[in-house]
Amino acid sequence: MSYMLRRAAVFAITVVLGLTAAAQAPEPKPPAPPAKEAQPHGAPNKDQQPPQKDPASAEKKPPDSELELQRSILEAGNDRAALLRNLEDYLRRFPDSPRKAQVYRALVESSMQLRDTPRALGYAERLIALHPEDASMMLFAVDLLERAGDDNSLTRAVGYTTRVLDRVEKASAEAKPARVSQGEWEAEQKKLAMSIYLIRGRLQLRRRNYEAAQADLETSYRMLPSPAAAMHLGEVAELRKDHDKAIEHYVAAFVLPDQYGLPVNRWEVRRKLGNLWQLTHGNESGLGERLLEAYDRLGAEPKPAEAAQRNKGVTEPYAFVLRRPDGGATVKLSESKGKILVLSFWATWCLPCRELEPLFEQVGRQFEEKSDVVFLAVNGDEDESRVKLYIEREKMRSTVVFADGLDALLGITAYPTVIVLDRSGKIVYRAQGFTPDNFVEGLTGAIQRALASAS
Repeated sequence: MSYMLRRAAVFAITVVLGLTAAAQAPEPKPPAPPAKEAQPHGAPNKDQQPPQKDPASAEKKPPDSELELQRSILEAGNDRAALLRNLEDYLRRFPDSPRKAQVYRALVESSMQLRDTPRALGYAERLIALHPEDASMMLFAVDLLERAGDDNSLTRAVGYTTRVLDRVEKASAEAKPARVSQGEWEAEQKKLAMSIYLIRGRLQLRRRNYEAAQADLETSYRMLPSPAAAMHLGEVAELRKDHDKAIEHYVAAFVLPDQYGLPVNRWEVRRKLGNLWQLTHGNESGLGERLLEAYDRLGAEPKPAEAAQRNKGVTEPYAFVLRRPDGGATVKLSESKGKILVLSFWATWCLPCRELEPLFEQVGRQFEEKSDVVFLAVNGDEDESRVKLYIEREKMRSTVVFADGLDALLGITAYPTVIVLDRSGKIVYRAQGFTPDNFVEGLTGAIQRALASAS
């Protein structure tokens, strides 16, 4: 069951509490009558009247529906089957009860606990007929109808999703809770619409209505790409014999992260993809490269939109301005022009980078007295929020800056990479990867040669 459908189910399963609370609440007692003044013994009471027979009191009073509902709940105790029988009997006796909607919800919840899904569905649909605006109960019914799987059930499920989608798309900003910002509300509405298009597309796929399925799934994917929508689009394309398109969708389903609570079984996707690749290419050669390329394009964490604008158009290293993770003053490389610049490019997820850092610091301490040698640890993380915490945890002493495009200019393709720039900005040393045995000697020698050549 999807995250959204689970939410609908949880909503439906909270229903007995209100009824039980009402049943356990003590019935208020009428106020006591005011005390009368005492009469002398034997004196006639002028207020006392001879008892009169009320003809109406002889007739039987109709049962009170609220008291009968409370009795039905209390008599059942913790027995769900007994509660189900009692509430059904209550509705037979009080078909127009003002509590009918709550009773239907209780019957849905009790039926689900007893694993009687046909009965739960029946009462869910009665509640929908009573309250056509109840979107959460409609989505709950959709889940039960999809489980049934026959064409009639799937058709009804499509109808309910269409009604819910219509309500979502017509929702106005006035429906936004006061504590939620406009941006948060719009994002949640978009996520909800994306999920419902996905559900309806999946239902249409099961009904073999492939055109409608493709239209809904493409709409869902355009709104917010999810691995579930990609997988179902792959299934539609495969059924239509469009193998290239199916492979493209299956690859996306395999590499896309699950950000919206709509996961897929990646092993199932892997089987679908491997089988179709074999049918198309005769073997699995090249599939790994295709997956890696797609992951870099679709699955990697996106850099902030403003990252691409930093130092845009700068073509000379000493013209770069680099930010610091601690929020301190930016580092202007122009202030280091004419000096030896030693750069260690690293990332928080790179274990060799962690091993290299103490040795990089060791080399830096050797040149502390040299004001014309500058050491910088240049971070290339896509998720910059991780960096400050990492620096504190690892107790890094090097001056850390964000790459902000310098990595691209200098052709950094792997971590760790250490570069030495001479006074003119020319690269005189590059070490990619980490070899601990000769790292200190190699970097120290490169810096000394750069200093000697400039003197």
